[in-house]
Amino acid sequence: MLIHERNDKIWEPMKSNCSKCSGLCCTALFFSKADGFPKDKVSGQPCINLLNDYRCKIHPQLEKQKMKGCIGYDCFGAGQQVTQIIYQGQTWRDMPNLATEIFDVFIMVFKLYQIRYYLTEAMLLIPAQPLKNSVQSLIKENIKICQDQPGNILSFDLEQYRHRANHILKQVCKLLQQSVHSEGKKVPANFLGGNFKGQDMSGADLSAKLLIAANFEKSLFNGTLFLGADTRDTNFKNADLSEAVFLTQGQVNSAKGNRQTKLPYHLDYPVTWK
Repeated sequence: MLIHERNDKIWEPMKSNCSKCSGLCCTALFFSKADGFPKDKVSGQPCINLLNDYRCKIHPQLEKQKMKGCIGYDCFGAGQQVTQIIYQGQTWRDMPNLATEIFDVFIMVFKLYQIRYYLTEAMLLIPAQPLKNSVQSLIKENIKICQDQPGNILSFDLEQYRHRANHILKQVCKLLQQSVHSEGKKVPANFLGGNFKGQDMSGADLSAKLLIAANFEKSLFNGTLFLGADTRDTNFKNADLSEAVFLTQGQVNSAKGNRQTKLPYHLDYPVTWK
């Protein structure tokens, strides 16, 4: 069953491009070594591996050094938006007096881009077409604020906007599950480390589920909801995720798979997937 309408161009702004960023995720965010980052660090402090040109000193060795936090992170394109558009190529090193503001703007734009990602997919879901106009209106509002002045971005009522977006997304999920006849479909209470090899998980709601180290090799995920699911070390080798819903690049990066795994068309194969 075809779930998604294809539109490659619409995803381009939400693909991370570190070469057009200024190491914002490596500086603005709090890191914990326990979560797979190089060492504990406070927000606003550059990572110990961030070079002067904003590249990562150990990027080719992230997997070898088990930097799972770094591997799984994705900013949805917020980094280049803040660096190139909002601050017109100027960085926190160029303007140290504005560093705190830049970091705060990045965190806000990252949260807005994350919401925009889910809304964009919702707009392209064939079963959710009755809600398309409402979703498009929220996306337009999102794009507008993310192109605004820093002061306006920081004063934007994110929680009120998130509430409206969540309301629409819940309706989208309901329409999707109705279309695949999966309303009320039961899923296991515990997936942690479980073996679900070859199972048909189509239509299941895995939102916010802990799928850590679960085995889904050769499984099918047609219309399966992944909103906020924890996919660290989840085995998706030879699985069909091509019509999975609300699956992100960060979730894919955190999981295990191979080149035989079928991904949604707008997501990229991690370099670790051989």
